[in-house]
Amino acid sequence: MPLKLAAVVAACCALLGGFLVAAPAAAVEIRCSDLDLPVTGPLGGPATVHGRFCLPEGPAPKAVQLLVHGGTYNSAYWDLPYDPDRYSYQRDMAKHGYATFAADQLGSGGSSKPFSPPLLLPVLARSMHEVIGHLRAGRVGGTPFEKVVIVGHSVGSGIVAAEASTYQDVDGVILTGVTHLPSVPALTLGVALGLQPAFADDKLGSVGSDPLYFTTRPGARAGLFYATENTDPRVIEADEATKDQVAVLGMGTVAVFGIVLPATKAIRVPVFQAVGEKDILFCGLFALRDCSSAETLRPAEAPFYRPEAELSTYVLSGAGHSLALHRNASQYRDATRVWLRDKVGIAVS
Repeated sequence: MPLKLAAVVAACCALLGGFLVAAPAAAVEIRCSDLDLPVTGPLGGPATVHGRFCLPEGPAPKAVQLLVHGGTYNSAYWDLPYDPDRYSYQRDMAKHGYATFAADQLGSGGSSKPFSPPLLLPVLARSMHEVIGHLRAGRVGGTPFEKVVIVGHSVGSGIVAAEASTYQDVDGVILTGVTHLPSVPALTLGVALGLQPAFADDKLGSVGSDPLYFTTRPGARAGLFYATENTDPRVIEADEATKDQVAVLGMGTVAVFGIVLPATKAIRVPVFQAVGEKDILFCGLFALRDCSSAETLRPAEAPFYRPEAELSTYVLSGAGHSLALHRNASQYRDATRVWLRDKVGIAVS
């Protein structure tokens, strides 16, 4: 059943950079559905990637964003079940005419949960490559999408970078919640004090995970992922309620080979890199990254990209690591749509 969203307030158009930008002026019907897609598992056997597909009612757009969540998250990161008009990336994009498919990574959400040791970066990147094949072939919603933009958050950004550089099958790349020189002290303390085996968690213990799937300890997410002064406490409660597990060995290979060692150097399509100003995991003194503005961030990150990436950077003021879930997240989504239009040629009316 389509979901009613409030009318989008946009009575006039703005001329930006020579392009006419028009936001929808009427209430938009949104269609969201959950589905499973076949992919290859860690040891070559069959596996399934579960995901949520959202788009506006009517003719399907010609482009789609594939959304890849971070560690200890699942696809709910992109469609938080609290105040969706404010915090759902998927529903906001659909409201503005864009299609998205938010995937649960292997090991998380409704996707297959294989034995974790072999669930390493190449397997995770390959599974997203296979999802892209499904999107282009029309196996998601019956529409063969002409353009695919792959979007990552945190650990998911490392997977996205590896996928895009290995398979060269996307039209644009969006990396969020990540820089190439993370704060090693903050990450070390976060892992040591903020994580625990998933089987020991009251919420996830019933999943039946092997000992190398981990999740966050109760109460740890606020300090790790948020600038709390810019966060609705009920968002953190919803985040805690929907948290998930991550394969720690896989997360390690993503961190080393997808983030620190620059897989991004082989990306040959436009890249949009967005971070929160107050992301303690990837910004600040110990990360050797000045995230006070897009202008200070770009010179430090640009050497990790080819000229074809035409790197665009964005900093969400006052936001922590999970920038999509802060009070002012709409600013980041607006900036993303401007980039999609200007750099990838994806615009909707």
